[in-house]
Amino acid sequence: MDINNRDIFHLLNQRVRFFTKVMNNRLSDHGLYTSQWSIIYCLERFGPMTQTAIWKYLNVEAPTVTRTLSRMQKSGWIVRKLGDDKRERVIELTVDAKKKFSQVQQTMDVFENEMLVDFTTEEKIQLHELLQKLGSKGEKYG
Repeated sequence: MDINNRDIFHLLNQRVRFFTKVMNNRLSDHGLYTSQWSIIYCLERFGPMTQTAIWKYLNVEAPTVTRTLSRMQKSGWIVRKLGDDKRERVIELTVDAKKKFSQVQQTMDVFENEMLVDFTTEEKIQLHELLQKLGSKGEKYG
């Protein structure tokens, strides 16, 4: 089978779009989108973060993160607090969001298990390593 680089990136892009669509569908039960879930996941995993740290970690443009955070604040998922620098905003999950997190995580666990059900442990490890390897190349171009 002859596979060129374009075929690989096209397939990768198609799969990401598919996963995003299914994830948005599942997250809609919680009033969330994948972009919001990514931020919630970061805050749950790393604790309070600055807006800058969030957009850099997620590789998303700053204005996009700002708009997403505004929506999340209005819907009660996050609070913004002043950081050490008065221009800096530190983002935290609200108490209510922390309570809801396990329900959302459960939804995502089911989705992730469904998507990876046919993978062996070794294949999951290999996929993770390959994606990290691919990501490390992309970081120097971003």
